[in-house]
Amino acid sequence: MKGSVDTYQHKGLRKQLVNKLRDKGITDENILTAINNIPRHFFLDSAFDKIAYEDRAFPIEEGQTISQPYTVAYQTELLEVKPYEKILEIGTGSVYQASVLAEMKAKVYTIERQKKLFEINRNFVFKGRYPNIKFFYGDGFEGLPTYAPFDKVIITAAAPYIPPKLIEQLKIGGKMVVPLDLGPVQQMLRITKLADGTYAEERFDNFSFVPMLEGKNGH
Repeated sequence: MKGSVDTYQHKGLRKQLVNKLRDKGITDENILTAINNIPRHFFLDSAFDKIAYEDRAFPIEEGQTISQPYTVAYQTELLEVKPYEKILEIGTGSVYQASVLAEMKAKVYTIERQKKLFEINRNFVFKGRYPNIKFFYGDGFEGLPTYAPFDKVIITAAAPYIPPKLIEQLKIGGKMVVPLDLGPVQQMLRITKLADGTYAEERFDNFSFVPMLEGKNGH
């Protein structure tokens, strides 16, 4: 059972989390406001209720994780989200990252390769609150050509390489934030698509993510 009641205690814990993220260097107030507005414990089993606002990752269904809030904030900050931008997210997971983007008024197209997780997310707790999230079951490496081009792409798993089809589906001047797998660590990259179809690369901090896998998992 996931949490469904947002108490004063939860709100207080969220404020503390936001202060912690500020201390860690997150400066975009829109992101901090979004994190403050979203009850993270709704995305987790109620067993995690008391610890849902610690700045760490937790396990969810199908061997996946809900990312550490700092990681969510960090990736979102690199993405430079603006209202009404079309954002492609690879790896829906718990829907927490997508909710942060939706709270910031982006139009989110999110792909999940785990059938079970996709099915669970169909009954997503905030479906009414975020009609600007569209859910898809598919292979993240393929993207969503039908809905392209996108202003931004965010990959929430460790990519073995930069998926070429996702570059194709990015607008000229569009940005992709991706943790690139370098073996023991993953380095966060921000890619900007150039007019000739190639891209420029900026490298940031190291993180730890579950691997981005090809194909779909239908079990």
